[in-house]
Amino acid sequence: MSRFRPSRRRSVPGLNVAAMPDLIFTVLFFFMIVTHMRDVQPRVRYEVPQGSEVEKASKKGGVVYIFIGRPVDEQGNVVSDKPVIQLNDRYVSVEEMAAEINRLRAQMNAYDRQNLIVSLRADRDTEMGVISDVKQALRQAGALRINYSATVSHNRQKHN
Repeated sequence: MSRFRPSRRRSVPGLNVAAMPDLIFTVLFFFMIVTHMRDVQPRVRYEVPQGSEVEKASKKGGVVYIFIGRPVDEQGNVVSDKPVIQLNDRYVSVEEMAAEINRLRAQMNAYDRQNLIVSLRADRDTEMGVISDVKQALRQAGALRINYSATVSHNRQKHN
């Protein structure tokens, strides 16, 4: 019979973390590429109208976002049925709009200032009078390149 020696305490080998930084930077790089950072957080509820001739606009120059719709609170509940105008992150009236556009234009560089695009996103139930007033204020401010946002209509009709 042989004698059994008391065995040495075996410990669990250490975890090799040499590849951990590569993995972390790969995941970080993936999320940086995939994530879309929203420039402006809408504080109004709007449903974009549908159009039959919709094109994707190229983002050249400075972009100013105007949302027209019913105001919502932090939880997304509609506060009022009266439409309001949100210019980037602030509520503005039609009278303040020209001055606000000029203030934003002054903060841009020369290229963005020259190629300023106003992206208008209005609720489909907004009265045309409000949109017309906004267009007049933009004309007074010299912002003549206006992008109207819409979704593609699924029932395309031929126009003769």
